[in-house]
Amino acid sequence: MKPGATPYLFLLPYLAVFALFWAWPILDSLLLSFQNTRVYPPVWDLGVNWGRILRDSAFWDALRNTLLILVIQVPLMLTLATALAVALNSHLLKARGFFRFAFFAPVVVGAVAYSAVFRLLFNQNGAVNAALGLDFNWIFDPVGAMVVIIVALTWRWTGYNAIIILAGLQNIPKELYEAAEMDGASPWQQFWYVTLPSLRPVLLFCLVLSIIGTLQLFTEPWLITNGGPGTATTTLGVYLYRQGFQNINFGYASTIAYVITLLALVFSLIQLRLFGRES
Repeated sequence: MKPGATPYLFLLPYLAVFALFWAWPILDSLLLSFQNTRVYPPVWDLGVNWGRILRDSAFWDALRNTLLILVIQVPLMLTLATALAVALNSHLLKARGFFRFAFFAPVVVGAVAYSAVFRLLFNQNGAVNAALGLDFNWIFDPVGAMVVIIVALTWRWTGYNAIIILAGLQNIPKELYEAAEMDGASPWQQFWYVTLPSLRPVLLFCLVLSIIGTLQLFTEPWLITNGGPGTATTTLGVYLYRQGFQNINFGYASTIAYVITLLALVFSLIQLRLFGRES
């Protein structure tokens, strides 16, 4: 055996598992997207799925809902996460370790449990209506259901992104703030001209991850609103699940999965192009 082959022998178990449980499913999914899987055995039909997706109004509704959540929830969450990270990094804050854990804790909570809690909170007889003095059925109203999804996502992921941004804040050299203070910069000017530019790579990282996660969004719409009322909160992830596991149309579900992948790639490249030039 050649000495140069030794590293590859150590990598072989991982590569075998990777090929079997990662690479092959991805390739097989791509092949399925060009097959009519509503017949047995499946037959090759290059246009049956990719042609359908162009004229499928349900798919475009799911895409619209997904993009709506992305446009509203992601900027809101990252803004709150940045403000929270600055607060958690302040030397004026007592018990910083406790607060950091407390705001990160929602990520640890099981998705089923917290989705059930949000469904109860926004029930017509729930705590939210009681606190606001309303008699509004959030879950069964199209706008209300979307608000619940956005609030739930923001609650769950703001602390997670805040901890990532906090790590970026702690890596900013203190000399930059000292120099800015000597130049007479106010705290707001220091934040705008020192903190934000220094956080650019971290914010870009959080933004790309958030966009990819939103395009794959399934758990909250499925568990809280079941994609309803009607299709008001049906996202691409929910629609993919329904096609694949309820309609047993794996070919069309694979096509939707690759559309999600392409959208994630396009959005990520756009973000890197616009905001990553100096990162």
